[in-house]
Amino acid sequence: MNGKLYIVSTPIGNLKDITLRALEILNEVDFIACEDTRVTSKLLNRFDIKIELTSLNAVNENKKAAKICDRILMGENCALVSDAGTPSISDPGVRLVSLAIKKNLRVVPIPGITALITALSISGLPTNSFVFEGFLPQKKGRQKKLKLLAEEERTIIIYESTYRIEKLLNELNEYMPSRTIAVCRELTKKFEEVWKGKPIEILNYLNEKITKGEFVVVISPKNWKVK
Repeated sequence: MNGKLYIVSTPIGNLKDITLRALEILNEVDFIACEDTRVTSKLLNRFDIKIELTSLNAVNENKKAAKICDRILMGENCALVSDAGTPSISDPGVRLVSLAIKKNLRVVPIPGITALITALSISGLPTNSFVFEGFLPQKKGRQKKLKLLAEEERTIIIYESTYRIEKLLNELNEYMPSRTIAVCRELTKKFEEVWKGKPIEILNYLNEKITKGEFVVVISPKNWKVK
């Protein structure tokens, strides 16, 4: 009898956000496929979980996906986790899930926190319709994408790193200067911060301080105004 592939959401910062069901599954599976074994080990140690770990990341996913599916076909159960949040959402896992489905394996979601919905929920911007862009292209196609997003009539959600947040804000000030944006840093962690305003306002503020961490940027729709 085939095993199952569980897609397990893990905390994006605060380990207390882990769900009871996620802990149950992580305790019961035969092995866990994770983005970085060092990061996942910290989570497992916190909850005294001792399960075999195998790496599945952007570099090795194409090669490892088949091996993991073979183990599931032999009857083992696998939990897929990323370093933080929901696997395959701007993180490794898409190839593994697609291959598992192709092989008629059962893929079971274990839902939990994800940074994009967390940021959207506290942005104060429209939530009834939105588009998630993940990380924008670093070079080729970036300007074209920004021009398209400038015409977007839905709320936009973008992920950005410490190293490119200033560049992104400068670009938003160029392509969407009148938009209201919410910039969320280190969500659920000790130094969580959320800034809201026009791109230039947040850019001027961030230029006065050193900012580190992962960012989620939520951008208001075209022609949207606070009621």
